[in-house]
Amino acid sequence: MDLTKDAATARHALRTMWTIRRFEEAVDDLFARGLMHGTMHLSIGQEAVPVGACLALRDGDYITSTHRGHGHCIAKGARLDAMMAELLAKETGYCRGRGGSMHIADVATGNLGANGIVAGGVPIATGAALSVRLRGGDAVAVSFFGDGAVNEGAWHEGVNLAAVWRLPVVFVCENNQYGMSMPATRAARVDRLAERAAAYGMPGVTVDGNDPQAVHDAVADAVHRARAGQGPALVEALTYRWKGHSKSDKNLYRTRDEIDAWRERDPIARFERAVAGTLSEPEIADCREQAVAAVRAAVRSAHAAPDADAGSLTDAVYAEGAA
Repeated sequence: MDLTKDAATARHALRTMWTIRRFEEAVDDLFARGLMHGTMHLSIGQEAVPVGACLALRDGDYITSTHRGHGHCIAKGARLDAMMAELLAKETGYCRGRGGSMHIADVATGNLGANGIVAGGVPIATGAALSVRLRGGDAVAVSFFGDGAVNEGAWHEGVNLAAVWRLPVVFVCENNQYGMSMPATRAARVDRLAERAAAYGMPGVTVDGNDPQAVHDAVADAVHRARAGQGPALVEALTYRWKGHSKSDKNLYRTRDEIDAWRERDPIARFERAVAGTLSEPEIADCREQAVAAVRAAVRSAHAAPDADAGSLTDAVYAEGAA
């Protein structure tokens, strides 16, 4: 599917990318004003990966996310008001305000949850794919993770099981160049993390993670292969986070020139240029405006919602009526 040639698809992709960007900027602002607590990991600059990948999925497919997972959640169809409410610790949040930024889940859209544990979503995606196999379904699970995850034991165990059992799961590495402050180039001896796939007997490919079309094409191929019973694949998407690792990151390990160089490769501006022959300037502007309006409405709705009730904290821990 060409994301730039069909007007409806181009509008959806652009609007979703802008929605992710504006949502992350709103979260950044709310935290800075002391209206949001805890921490969060922003994905500004990485919008092309979740949008391109999720456009390769269909209803009934699953994803697992990461601590930097707002973009995945939005791209898979989550409600912005429930997301924002969760971040603001409101009862109307996806997890009733108990999970916060790193633990949003939306089972209705197939999002099995973000995860504060690095590589924690990989074995969950493998398990979801196994459940599809056991139930005789044709769904596919996509597991998003960062470059830092590929050196975790859970990553290797999850990927190995998926490969041995030829499960319908696609592993998508958002290589944003740093695991916290550690450059990915210093954490592995391979030139491309996709080369790790060979050790498990599955395909691996590296693509431009700032190009939603390149991400979509690679993930769509892997999804088609997985759905046909040919097992898992690894897609490495090269991208960059404009902000620090988290709110406590002072960004002392990278230069301003490096950040500026990647900002020049803004995936949204690039996609706007790519769709200029399909969408008019007013249509492109409308995508931006719709994103702003949707995020503002979500913030208003979340602020008006009731705070999470500490008195019901154990409701999700103990079964009602249990002895």
